[in-house]
Amino acid sequence: MPVGRGSAGQFGPGSYANWRATSLGNITEAIEQRLILRLAGEVNGHSILDVGCGDGALALAFWRGCAAQVIGCDIDPQMIARATSEAARHRAAIDYVLASAEHLPFQDQSFDIVSIITVLAFVPEPGVAIGEIARVLKPGGRLIIGDLGKWSLWAASRRIRGWLGLAPMWNAARFRSAGELRVLVQAAQLRVEHVSGAVYYPRSRVIARLMAPVDPSLGELTTFGAAFLAVRATKA
Repeated sequence: MPVGRGSAGQFGPGSYANWRATSLGNITEAIEQRLILRLAGEVNGHSILDVGCGDGALALAFWRGCAAQVIGCDIDPQMIARATSEAARHRAAIDYVLASAEHLPFQDQSFDIVSIITVLAFVPEPGVAIGEIARVLKPGGRLIIGDLGKWSLWAASRRIRGWLGLAPMWNAARFRSAGELRVLVQAAQLRVEHVSGAVYYPRSRVIARLMAPVDPSLGELTTFGAAFLAVRATKA
């Protein structure tokens, strides 16, 4: 969770590799991905779209789960190039498309599952993006959102770094609470089924190692203090 995916001109593909190479990044990404995959549920035989796919790590995880079709889209050509390269390296049948979350180039009711992970915080029109996702979801299809939590030490640190000019990209980010994510989803006529939190520790490798085993349990008790929020919703 070093950055928001699909934010062209702000983050490069190398930022993900650098993040995962650190102990803190490895622990944090593993926690987040396990939560997303748990909320996504059974993917075998399903068609899946990952919006703001970044370097394609989540798309690869879906493909390994035997999804029938996996497509990723992103607004950054460098991300698409890296994701395509990684798919080729793993001999994974994943298609990647250059597209924004607000304008998905897919037909109505095309996918069983759509994910959008650490992207909404950087989308200028998040309501339009969720509406587009609702459009391309099949009836009964699942939307999985993962986004940056509002009430966390990570969000506070990012705001301060943005204000100080140390990381200007965070000035454009919109951190949301679980309630705000619910409102976005429900406005698109989708039914919220589950909300969880993750990453309750500060940016400390030592504390992350200590808290990682209990982090999933905390996520089911409260979303307050979670740096990462995950929502599962369905299309009626």
